Amino acid sequence: MAKKRLAILTSGGDAPGMNAAIRAVVRTGLDWGAEVYAIYEGYQGLIDGGSQIRKMTWDSVGGILHRGGTVIGTARCEAFRTHEGRRQAAHNLLKHQIDSLVVIGGDGSLTGANLFRQEWPMLLRELVERGEIDQKTADRHAFLAVVGLVGSIDNDMHGTDMTIGADTALHRITEAIDALSSTAASHQRTFVVKVMGRHCGYLALMACLATGAEWVLIPECPPEMDNWQEKMVADLKAGRKAGRRESIVVIAEGARDRHGNPIGSTEVVKALEEGLGEEVRATVLGHVQRGGMPSAFDRNLGTLMGYAAVEAVFDATPETEPQLICLRGNRIKRAPLMECVERTRAVADAINAQDYERAMELRGGSFTQAFRTLRTLNRSLPHAPTAGQTRLRLAVMNCGAPAPGMNTAVRAAVRIGLDKGHTMLGVTNGFQGLIDGEIRELDWMSVNGWASVGGAELGTSRITPTGRHLYSIARTIEKHEIQGLLLIGGWTAYKGAYEMYHHRDDYPAFNIPMICLPASINNNLPGSELSVGADTALNNIAWAVDRIKQSAIAQERCFVVEVMGRRCGYLALMSGLATGAERVYLHEEGVTLRDLQEDLNQIVAGFKHGKRLGLIIRNENANPVYTSDFMAALFEEEGGALFDVRQTILGHLQQGGDPSPFDRIQATRLAARCVEFLIENALAHVPASAFIGLGAGGIQILSIEEFPKMIDETHQRPKNQWWLDLRPIAGILSQLGPRSRPPEKN
Repeated sequence: MAKKRLAILTSGGDAPGMNAAIRAVVRTGLDWGAEVYAIYEGYQGLIDGGSQIRKMTWDSVGGILHRGGTVIGTARCEAFRTHEGRRQAAHNLLKHQIDSLVVIGGDGSLTGANLFRQEWPMLLRELVERGEIDQKTADRHAFLAVVGLVGSIDNDMHGTDMTIGADTALHRITEAIDALSSTAASHQRTFVVKVMGRHCGYLALMACLATGAEWVLIPECPPEMDNWQEKMVADLKAGRKAGRRESIVVIAEGARDRHGNPIGSTEVVKALEEGLGEEVRATVLGHVQRGGMPSAFDRNLGTLMGYAAVEAVFDATPETEPQLICLRGNRIKRAPLMECVERTRAVADAINAQDYERAMELRGGSFTQAFRTLRTLNRSLPHAPTAGQTRLRLAVMNCGAPAPGMNTAVRAAVRIGLDKGHTMLGVTNGFQGLIDGEIRELDWMSVNGWASVGGAELGTSRITPTGRHLYSIARTIEKHEIQGLLLIGGWTAYKGAYEMYHHRDDYPAFNIPMICLPASINNNLPGSELSVGADTALNNIAWAVDRIKQSAIAQERCFVVEVMGRRCGYLALMSGLATGAERVYLHEEGVTLRDLQEDLNQIVAGFKHGKRLGLIIRNENANPVYTSDFMAALFEEEGGALFDVRQTILGHLQQGGDPSPFDRIQATRLAARCVEFLIENALAHVPASAFIGLGAGGIQILSIEEFPKMIDETHQRPKNQWWLDLRPIAGILSQLGPRSRPPEKN
């Protein structure tokens, strides 16, 4: 039986993370026994044929994981829009016996792929009639399998939570706005920042949410009033009066007013200069949003989608319609390609028809909720309490080790609580502060500027309350009349909340609603597949390892890199996936001498065949005997003259730095829901206590009673860890080459 042959191409605008997808498609295809071809320069290369269609080897995609753009090129192609052009493309594929196509691009590129598939039988007939192929070839390749991956920084495709490249673009934008904010505050100046997004305001909206910018203009929801310029000026003036030193307005390139008239950065600058009576600066970020190294998220997203694309190719039948590989929650799914494309275009149609309510509806509930939350957080001052409303006293605190995003969560919780008319209290230094009564009232400006700041401005501590502490905590709660408590942190927060809940009968003061928000770089908390801070830590690791690899390749060196995580291997596995590590050691799997011998043999074989660097990532508690020192010494001794070995312990670098956009947005979303939970339960006869998190279906809230049932107490991690299902993918892609036979499929 002939081998399956598949090809991959990238089309339209480039997006960071495309190379990760290319690498995954090539190596997974080869590992599964297929021959894989890359089509250079997109659809143009498909029409030109010849050297533009190249057979790929395992090493063809080595060293590209961290590179931006697309190594196989992309181009706009008018010829492919014609029937003649598509016939030539079909002929060029059949010259290589290719009848499966993976396309990475936007809605236009994917629509072209679908049309190509629909016409395929007709194109074959025409090629037979023209004598360019024989009937036997046509029969052998009677249908074209098409699988699509969305590479677009705009995050504008229906059916997938994220598109390849969007997270990296958001990194570029937030970094720019963070930098502008500091200079703007120094001079009490206003900046207008224009970002990409012709028909989608995702980048503008989320950048505003992540950075604390004051105003945003997006295509889906224009300003409600005709005199929006006056409203914008009034809001910025009120912000200055309240104590803000800087003003940032973010505008999507497709922004418009209620009547469909485009709003440009020049118009916004002019309105602000006239209204504020000061010079206003504009920054158009342009294509810098597309460039540079992809974030850890985009590397892993591209990798997992590429692997899933090959699965879909092998599953395809003549009856299977083209599939789009999507991300929903943290799961890779498939969806009918054209259904997703059509619903995506429906948003643009709604915007053009000035049906903005419909456009927001099509974007989905999380997009709409983010916009509403942003409106609250960006107010100059909170709404005044409603006459006669019950004003609650809600406290917020950090617990355990610091995690990037803690400050973002505190800011969101405080401002949303204040805007709903309640009193917000800040507890200093975690449970120690609650024991000592270190509590202060927070106002609107107390948390100004916290959205983008790493660390924990309220302070934190690792103390978990025990029997002797509970009395003091109960006294503090009674003294300050606390009626609801938000605990932001890791294992310490969850254990402390459970202890207080468990002792409600002994201490009536604990009969208040409490909720834990997961914030831990270790990502080892039950009820949430992603903790606030873990994404930032992954990016810190990827940043460091990229530089380590650059030093290693120059000197034929192998590095053993130790990362945090305690007894949870999330950081080790996901950073290994993002950096292309040859081996990852996890506490969940343990380490044996046989493992080390096999891995050593593989690394030695690699260097003998011309490999110039090796990378091993080890969870800090993978094994108490086979330490990083031991591994480095073993590999150094056995490597001989082939390579030398160094070890690097990244340490607290992983906890530091400003939170990533993902962590800022997640912290804000979770904090908003936590405050709602506290308000809903504060006046209940038996208030609920809970922990919140991101599950496979979105945000979920679970009773604190479930905590002991969901954890592995000995190792301080959840019993079920979703990310362990990705272990085989990391193993396949890190091999020296494909296995001798394709895997058996269930």
